[in-house]
Amino acid sequence: MADVLIIDDDIEMCAMLSDLLQSLNHKPTYALTLAEGIEKAQSGRFDVVFLDVRMPDGSGLDILNPIRETPSAPEVIIMTGLGDPDGAEIAIQNGAWDYIQKPFSAKEIMLPLMRVLQYRDYLKTARQSPVVLNRQGIIGDSPKLMECLTAIAQAANTDANILLAGETGTGKELFARALHINSPRSAKDFVIVDCAALPGTLIESTLFGHEKGAFTGAEQSKEGLIKHADGGTLFLDEVGEMGLEIQKAFLRILQERRFRRVGGKRELKSDFRLIAATNKDLDQMVKGGQFREDLLHRLRTITIKLPLLRERKEDLVALAVHYAMKICRKYGLEAKGFSPEFYEAIGAYPWPGNVREFINVLEESIYKAQKDPTLIPQHLPNRVRVAVARSAVRVPKVSASKNVPNETVKQPALPPYRLFKESVLDDAEKRYLQDLIGFARGNMKKACQISGLGRSRLYALMKKHNISRFGWPSA
Repeated sequence: MADVLIIDDDIEMCAMLSDLLQSLNHKPTYALTLAEGIEKAQSGRFDVVFLDVRMPDGSGLDILNPIRETPSAPEVIIMTGLGDPDGAEIAIQNGAWDYIQKPFSAKEIMLPLMRVLQYRDYLKTARQSPVVLNRQGIIGDSPKLMECLTAIAQAANTDANILLAGETGTGKELFARALHINSPRSAKDFVIVDCAALPGTLIESTLFGHEKGAFTGAEQSKEGLIKHADGGTLFLDEVGEMGLEIQKAFLRILQERRFRRVGGKRELKSDFRLIAATNKDLDQMVKGGQFREDLLHRLRTITIKLPLLRERKEDLVALAVHYAMKICRKYGLEAKGFSPEFYEAIGAYPWPGNVREFINVLEESIYKAQKDPTLIPQHLPNRVRVAVARSAVRVPKVSASKNVPNETVKQPALPPYRLFKESVLDDAEKRYLQDLIGFARGNMKKACQISGLGRSRLYALMKKHNISRFGWPSA
């Protein structure tokens, strides 16, 4: 039996779907507005959501992601009475399971529902038998990251071409190495080709190698990177920077795994596994004539989208602890603790440069702190502190008046500064302790080492905020 949420402003549609679902032994719930639908999705644990597009309080497409991010992570089937190809594309791009057009038959509803439930049963089984993965320094346990690592583990055992898509700084090379290390090819070379840095006049020589005398300065034969990857993995970093001519040559290599050195007549073989990475929209580049469509199809047999740091903020504590230790060792400093305000500040920052920016900011903060045992917001770079401060400011709405141009804006009621400060610090302190005990899995020695607090002080703070050290797996 599945729990199914129907979000549709048509009461007759809700009744019809409810009757159909009950006849299949499922438990239906319905909502007649988007606001009511979001509220029910957040408070319940649904397997599937049927979501109408045109609703009285907005477009169903606007709440697709918030619904999928609720605790039960339901699959969403979009329903609409409008024939809208763009809407269908937006729905699928944002993770909808299917997109069906009204009016529809019972069969058209039952088939995607059956497929959804089969898929969720498979996921439950897969979670109960987790795949062992050598992470190669990938830190965190957030849902977004774990979803990505599951895809990495599944793809590692295949020989399919893989395209890693993600913003700058998401760690594309790190994930590519994890794919290689966990693959049957791990004993062979992991060869990196930085497509953005390939020398213009020597691209073919760098990739394919050359024979002695092939060009001025070629005093001896040399193997190219493609041959070095024979039996291992060839990683094309920033593949969107590859020029059209080399794209054409590379397409043939992908098809046949054969090539000739520059100046050579004999065909050579290279049995490599290909992983490509990009921070560009290759589909848009294809439309603009900047990237070959046939090559794109070859590159993305499997596409894995890497999570942004702002989508996995649950990992910030673990990342801070891990990289702070490495940076402190680098500078010969004692391990640092973190104030609750520091955690609050890094949690409020959007991290446009992702993990790479996070590491650089942390290094700058530790350098500024020097021998201070605890990092505080004042150690963060000014650009980060300014961004956090600006995001925290609530600008009052000013109503324009033609008759009174200098109308005084009514200020919102504010508590005394002392009470405001105490309440904010209290909340931050509680969140910090919850994160700390959760990260240490109840291990008080580890919690003291991370926080820089003495055991008696830590116990006193936990008692103050009613936080238990129990309920966690052993650290």
